[in-house]
Amino acid sequence: MNDLFTIDCGDILLREFRIEDVDAIYEITSQPEVYEYLPDWKSTREQRLDWVTNYEIPSNKKFLSAVPNIEEQNYLKLGIILKETGEFIGFCNTGIKEELPAPNREIAYAISKHYRNRGYTTKAVKGLINYLFENTNVELLNTIVLTQNVSSNKVIQKSGFNFFGDLEIENEKYYHYTLLKSEWQRNK
Repeated sequence: MNDLFTIDCGDILLREFRIEDVDAIYEITSQPEVYEYLPDWKSTREQRLDWVTNYEIPSNKKFLSAVPNIEEQNYLKLGIILKETGEFIGFCNTGIKEELPAPNREIAYAISKHYRNRGYTTKAVKGLINYLFENTNVELLNTIVLTQNVSSNKVIQKSGFNFFGDLEIENEKYYHYTLLKSEWQRNK
């Protein structure tokens, strides 16, 4: 793991995706508790292998090589790894959300149903926020959360995001949150 990009978040790490993560990603995104809120992540194992191999790993490398100037970079997809066991328990990503007006860099995440309500997701989101604001030229982060996703709305609020407004995308209602780098610096 030493040659892979990681962010230490206490009892978890954020680590760039590896081919060996495919089964864990597939298992997590096959959980109804995840695909209910992230339907675009549901796939077959073969699709997941193709996406990780041919899109997500190369995109991560391209993103990381562009730091600090990441405006043109799409996604950085990081696994949430339980430090104690090395288990892949979720993911925390940043990317461009085309449905939002610029600057439209967002944070998105999911965690296995087996590791919910332990604070891991909030630690992961805060870890990615810190990395982006300390190491890149990002000045504003967004996130959108389905209005009925109570747990995710709590994570976002605990992570320092501020409610910006309601939003509808493809007939789904979302809460839109934002976080300015200047606000984050004041509250660190």
